[in-house]
Amino acid sequence: MNYVDGFVAAVPTKNKELYIRYARDAALVFKEHGALKLVECWGDDVPEGKLTSFPMAVKCREDETVVFSWILWPSREVRDRAMPKVMEDPRLQAEAKPMPFDGKRLIYGGFAMVVDE
Repeated sequence: MNYVDGFVAAVPTKNKELYIRYARDAALVFKEHGALKLVECWGDDVPEGKLTSFPMAVKCREDETVVFSWILWPSREVRDRAMPKVMEDPRLQAEAKPMPFDGKRLIYGGFAMVVDE
């Protein structure tokens, strides 16, 4: 079954177009290394919680928007082989293409799919 890497980040709202360009460029790199799909979602209805929430998890500020994204892989094995290559790809190095958000507040993880209807 497919494998998913999921991400949540706080992106400065003023950087929306820059983030979209960054994500499109990154999608090409991920797909070259075996990803099936990369999806980026700009927060539209992301409420602040009392105990937990997306905004709280990434310490979202008033001038930022929560972004939720995922990468679909054919398997964890493909992802595990690809990820080091993606991270070393010069097109995604901070010197060549700085991230348009604070990577220290990025939340990510890999997930085994258990239902895909």
